[in-house]
Amino acid sequence: MTFRMQTLGLAAFGGLLSTTALQAAENLNALIWCDHADAALLEPFEKAHDVRVNVKEYEGTAAGLTILEQSRPGDWDVMVIDGVDVARAAEAGFLAPLPEGAIDTSGTFREVALADAMTVDGKLYGVTEKYGYNTIAYNKAAVDPEDMKSLKSLWSGKYDGKIAIYDYYMPVLGIVGLAEGVDTADLDAAALDALRDPLMKLRAASRQVSDVVGSQTALATGEVDVLVGGGEWLTAVLNAENPDLDWTIPEEGGLVWTQSIAMVEGTEKPDLAVEFIKYILSPEGQARLATSSCYWGMPANKAAGEVLTDDQKSVLRWDEQEGYLARAQLYPVPDAETDTAMQDLWTDMLQN
Repeated sequence: MTFRMQTLGLAAFGGLLSTTALQAAENLNALIWCDHADAALLEPFEKAHDVRVNVKEYEGTAAGLTILEQSRPGDWDVMVIDGVDVARAAEAGFLAPLPEGAIDTSGTFREVALADAMTVDGKLYGVTEKYGYNTIAYNKAAVDPEDMKSLKSLWSGKYDGKIAIYDYYMPVLGIVGLAEGVDTADLDAAALDALRDPLMKLRAASRQVSDVVGSQTALATGEVDVLVGGGEWLTAVLNAENPDLDWTIPEEGGLVWTQSIAMVEGTEKPDLAVEFIKYILSPEGQARLATSSCYWGMPANKAAGEVLTDDQKSVLRWDEQEGYLARAQLYPVPDAETDTAMQDLWTDMLQN
C-alpha cells in the first residue's frame, strides 16, 4: 500500500508504555504505520534492549516526509515507508544508508526484495519487511465469488451501491488501469486520460470512499459487499469474526504493496536503530508484524514460516504466494508530473 496504509490516524507521540519501557534507559523514536504500534511486536525488543520505543503513526509518504521536514536532526531514528519511495526519500536527504553487511536480506521473497529501488549510489537505504495485495475484497455470503474473478464485474451494474473504494489513489488507479489493460509500469500522465471515465463510473457505482477503518467497518457490517483496493491486509484481521470476508486476485491482476523500514538521517542512535531493523526482520519479529492487531500481511522473510502457526499461514495463504506474486504487478512509480496528475484525477473523483 508502494502500499500507503491509511492508518487509524496520527497517534499521540509517546508510544507504548510497558513497564519495561517506563524504566528504560534509552528511547528509540519511530515514524510508523499502525501495524508497528502493537505491544506484542514492540515489547520483546524493549525488554531485550532496555529501551522505550516511542511511535508516531502517519498516513502516506508525503505526510511522513513532512514530519521529518518539520523535525530537528535526531528527533527520529527509524521510519516505515513505502518500498518504492525509499530511493526518493534517500535522495532528498531524509534517510541514512544502512551499514554495509549489517542487514541480512537473503531470506526475503525475491519478488518483493526491491533492492534496486532502495539503493542509491551503491548504498542500501531500506529493506522490505512486509507485503500484500491491493485487489478486491468481498463478502462471499453476499456476492457471487465467480464474479470476483474479473474486474469487469465492478462496472457490470450488479453491485451498484454495494461497492466501497479504498481511499488511496495509487493502488486504485492501478486497479482501474489493469481493468483497462494498462500495466502499472505504463501508467503515466498520458495513460490517465483513458482512466478518467471508468474511474468516474466506478465512483458512481460506489457507496463510499473510505480509509482502512471505514472500509473494514463497512465490509464487516454489510454496508458494502465489495471493496476495491482491499486484500488480506483488510480481511485477515476480521477472519475469526467473519470467515465470509474474503479476497482474490482477478484474472486481470492486482497490485502488490511493499512496506520497508529504514534509518532516518541524523539519528543519534544508529546502532540501536540497526538493532531494531534487525529485530523486525528476524523470524520472530516478522511473525509478530505479519499478524499485527491493526492489519495482517505477508512477512518478507521466508523464515517467518518457522514461527507462524498453520492457521496463521492459512489465513495469509502462505502456500499460494508463488502464484499470487506471478499474477500481481508492482505499484506504479510515477514521476512528479504523473503523481500530480494522479492526485488531481483522484480529487476530481472525490468531488464528483
